[in-house]
Amino acid sequence: MNQSTASIPPAPQSIRFVLARTSHPGNIGAAARAIRTMGFWRLSLVAPQRYPDPQIEAMAAGAEDVLANVVVSESVPAAVADCIRVYGLSARRRGISLPELDPRGAADEIVPLLNQGAELALLFGNERSGLDNDELSVCHAMIRIPSVEDFSSLNLAQAVQLMAWEVRMAMLGQVPAPAGRREAPASADEMERFFGHLFATLDAIDFHKGRTGKTIEQRLRRLFHRAMPDSRELRILHGVLADAERMARLAKQRGFGAG
Repeated sequence: MNQSTASIPPAPQSIRFVLARTSHPGNIGAAARAIRTMGFWRLSLVAPQRYPDPQIEAMAAGAEDVLANVVVSESVPAAVADCIRVYGLSARRRGISLPELDPRGAADEIVPLLNQGAELALLFGNERSGLDNDELSVCHAMIRIPSVEDFSSLNLAQAVQLMAWEVRMAMLGQVPAPAGRREAPASADEMERFFGHLFATLDAIDFHKGRTGKTIEQRLRRLFHRAMPDSRELRILHGVLADAERMARLAKQRGFGAG
């Protein structure tokens, strides 16, 4: 990976376009061309099936500066670890319930965050299967392109182009943003570590009483993603959870049930 960005014109570049498990290399090149035409250049790949490949350069049609700076990751969490917001593109509703936005509504939400320098990601799934539930679980919201019901699946590069265009149009039409919060929201990596601590604590205090905790965990994810806590607030919550775990251990040592 070449980290040099000297040939790339200045633009708000705290947004990245992430392609997960891409199966057709031509779509990588076409996506590179799509974002370059809108002034973006940060393209990330997660476990692509064919990369590098001659079709990528052929379909990029001159977007070499984007291809020169492609970042390849092994997993979606790794690709978006420093992002405070992750938007997943999906044509279908799946088992995970997320706030849903259309492309224009998403762009209107994204641009003020970009103006604050926030790291954001637009996440696109595999051409055939889209995003799976594990990938959607790291997203803060889902973007659904309002296509017709009987033929709803867009080509991957077309979906990338549409979202890049919507974000650019929102940038061109923006009004001055209100004063931002004092601290930026926590990153995706910080949120995942918090969720791991939270769910482990719920198990330690026997919160689920032998029942599956999947639904509760999904609701808690939505709650905290909506709240957008910052790093300091997460440290407070970690402290609360640590005390709860300590009290659960003491209760067990004294012969009392955790529940």
